Amino acid sequence: MDAAHSTPVRYPLAASPIHTILVLAVIGGWAWLARFMADHMRAAATPHRARSYALTLLFEWLLFAFVAAGVRRWGAPLLIILGERWHSTREVLRDIGIAAAFWLVSLGLLFILGRLLRIPSSGQAMRFILPQGGAEIALWIALSVTAGICEEAIFRGYLQRQFMAFTGNAPAGIFISAAAFGAAHLYQGYRMGILIGLYGAMFGILAHWRGSVRPGMMAHAWQDSVSGILAGVIRH
Repeated sequence: MDAAHSTPVRYPLAASPIHTILVLAVIGGWAWLARFMADHMRAAATPHRARSYALTLLFEWLLFAFVAAGVRRWGAPLLIILGERWHSTREVLRDIGIAAAFWLVSLGLLFILGRLLRIPSSGQAMRFILPQGGAEIALWIALSVTAGICEEAIFRGYLQRQFMAFTGNAPAGIFISAAAFGAAHLYQGYRMGILIGLYGAMFGILAHWRGSVRPGMMAHAWQDSVSGILAGVIRH
């Protein structure tokens, strides 16, 4: 009998373990490449931000497609990593409200955690990657929406579920997925990687509590978009 249709378990797998290993390997390779690109952008007088945005956008959609293909090949519905569909306007508005509340609370927590990790509040360390001008801001927003959709589906919808299934433990699944999320962003620096990992844990708790990644997608896309827009407007 196919594993996806075997006796129900508390945390069923969304795809094969081999597929998960491949996904992690791809993420690891991309993290290395992102670090390489970030180092070059920091050193450049005029960094090619738009090219970096476009490459990242393309990579995230390709990885999302690979994850979706693995889930379907396993025989599981794609909704296993996304959560149930909305069935009414009320449900949509509820998730928007949850996303807004989460965004506000997480901002406060990130500020506190950032101070504890001694991360400069000026954002100087990340200035090289933030957009300048209308074209870069538009591309940044597209990248932010992509990150919200793809990263939440991949890290919280897929990997978190897989790790929960492997360990049989929800907190362990949330922690391991958050660690992978932070590691994937180490190109921003080790302290930022830790902070982003903690941020990923917040998203993981939200997704597990809600049973859906949709509120996290909205909050993630909103946070990334706002940070880039504000940086672009201030610098302009």
